Amino acid sequence: MANQDLPSGAGKVADDYPEVWQAFASLGKACAEAGPLDARTRRLVKLALAVGGGSEGAVHSHMRRAMAEGIEPEALKQVAMLAIPTLGLPAGVAALTWIEDITDARE
Repeated sequence: MANQDLPSGAGKVADDYPEVWQAFASLGKACAEAGPLDARTRRLVKLALAVGGGSEGAVHSHMRRAMAEGIEPEALKQVAMLAIPTLGLPAGVAALTWIEDITDARE
């Protein structure tokens, strides 16, 4: 991923601190390869973690990647539905709006 494709904060870190960014990217790659999950499952888990962390920016980032990887919008929206009984209705609804920011923009 080119630095200009990163969210603004991450892109600034990548530009200003390339060694830190490279170490971070290497850690992400090592974590992705540390187990048996396939790429689709890893993306859904990362989206769920972003939802659980309450990070709108991370949800948007993982949504853009998921859509580019061909993951269907209904599967992505289900992540928000699964958040409702675990995180609560307000958090699940917020996640759904963040997810729909990206799915609705593509329709």
